[in-house]
This record gives sequence, C-alpha cells and structure tokens, in this order.
Amino acid sequence: MQTSFLVLSKKQLLTAALIVGSVLAVIKFVAYYLTSSDAIFTDALESIVNVVAGAVALYSVTISAKPRDKGHPYGHGKIEFLSSGFEAVLIMLAGAATVGKAIYGFWQPDTIGALDTGIMLTVVTGSINYSMGYYLHQQGRKMHSPSLQADGEHLMSDGYTSLGLIIGLALIILTGWKWLDGTMAIIFGGLIIWNGWQIFRHAISGVMDETDEALATEVIAVLQQERRPNWIDVHNLRIIKYGPQLHIDCHLTLPWYLNVEQAHDEVKAVEDIVNVAMENRVEIFIHTDPCIKSSCAVCTIADCAVRKAAFIKKVEWTKEIVMQNSKHEV
Repeated sequence: MQTSFLVLSKKQLLTAALIVGSVLAVIKFVAYYLTSSDAIFTDALESIVNVVAGAVALYSVTISAKPRDKGHPYGHGKIEFLSSGFEAVLIMLAGAATVGKAIYGFWQPDTIGALDTGIMLTVVTGSINYSMGYYLHQQGRKMHSPSLQADGEHLMSDGYTSLGLIIGLALIILTGWKWLDGTMAIIFGGLIIWNGWQIFRHAISGVMDETDEALATEVIAVLQQERRPNWIDVHNLRIIKYGPQLHIDCHLTLPWYLNVEQAHDEVKAVEDIVNVAMENRVEIFIHTDPCIKSSCAVCTIADCAVRKAAFIKKVEWTKEIVMQNSKHEV
C-alpha cells in the first residue's frame, strides 16, 4: 500500500524530523559562526537538543510498537513517557547552558557581525522548525503518542524562539545596542527551561499514572450517553496510559438476578461502547457488583419484580461520582 505524507507512521514521522533537524542544526551553527551572536548560539544549541531528542523519540516509538509479551503484559508504551522526560531534561540543560554563556558574554563579549545573514538563516530554520513541530504535534494528538507530541511542542517552541530572535537581531541592527544580544539569550534560555519543565511534568504525570481529568471526563460522558437500565451504576473508574494505549478498570453494578451469561453480555456492551469511542485503543477490566437494597433508589428498571425500595431519582454520571469507590446512593 502506498504511503502518502499525510498518513506516515510515527516512526516515519520521527525519522523525517530527525533528518530535517540535523540539517537545520548545521545551518544554525553556520549562522553562529558568521555572527558570533549569543542569541543565535541559543538557537544553535537547542538544535542539538532537537537532534538528540528526536533520536531518543524515534527509539522509544520503535520499542513502544512492540506487541505485548510475557515480560511486558501491558505492552511497551510507557517508554514514550520516559522519552518525553529525557527530552525535557535535555531542553532544560540547553536553556541553562544558554543563560550561562550569555552571562559570561557580558564580561567577555564577542564581536558581533553579519546580523543580516543571521536573520535570514534564522527565518528559514525557524519557519521549517515550527511547521515540522506543528505537524508532529497534530499527528501526535491523533495517534495519542506522548513522544510525537513532546517533539512537536519542542519544535514549535523553537519556532517561537526564532521569531523573538529575529525581532531582537533586527533591533540590534536598528539601535546598535549590542547588549541586547546577551539579554535576548538570557530571556530565550529562560523560556527554553520553562518549556522543558512543562514537558517534564507531563511525562512524569504519565509515568506516575496521574489522573487525566479531560480523558476521564470524556470516557464518563460516553458511558452516561450510552447507559442502559441494567447498568445501575459505574464506580471506582480508573484510567492508566501506556503510551497511546489505555487501560480502564471499574466496578459495574448489575441486577443481582442476572445469570453469568447475561452479566457477561452487559460487560461486553460497556467494553464495545468505550472502545468505539476511544478508537479501539482500550483494554477494559470490569468487576461486576450485585445490586443491594440501597441501589433501588437510583435504579431505573421500571418492571423490576424484586424491587425492595422505591425509585427516587436517576443519578447523572459525572467524574466526581463515577471515580468514587462506592455504589451510588441518594
């Protein structure tokens, strides 16, 4: 089957980004050699991070694509969070090195020159970086890939840095204020560190299985919309990410009189509904609970022959209710 640019795999996308990043790194260091600008050095140093991080991301998606095995029953997807964290550390180190060199440059300044050439090369590299980053980020969201999204966010921030750099270099040409070069380098270095920290926090939240509030809300909204009378309540719902794959477990309260086959059919219905909504990337483990007397108050089965208490009201399933580890009551 022929592969178009718009349907490249994660591995192909990151390979392309790695090749492009390597070429842009050379161009940026040429720009630094021609100008001796600390601000351009900031851009050039970050390009090295782009290349190294791209290689790590490429390795991570190669590993995460491996099927489950006896040693990794949940797959290899977690490595994408580790890749994002490693990339974030490299970004922060590059930002720190940039700030350090800029501060040193105030005492031992280099002679700045050829800024017009530096601006032209920065326009070219910045535009390419932003375009590549935007595409990677969009594809990463579609593929639910932390590695692709982190790489895309990094390249997009590099594009914003280049824009600020272009404006700053133009101001130096117009005003002749050479001190702006070091000042810009410090500002951009600080922004790079901040961007790295944000990526690092996201990676750590994935490794630590921190609740993704938006994802939990989306899953619960699907259950609320498709709920059936026999699904008296869903509680203790938890979601774990393994790269692009999701593991969901929960408790499902069913009428106590259903036989095993009937209960299995209800569980299968929940699994199918969630998987369709989540693009078939979900593994679901459901523990079934029998209804009890207090469940009658929220049970919507109209013709229940064994009801022990009157129906009071239907409980709307929200994140706050469904993620609690208790049956629904009123």
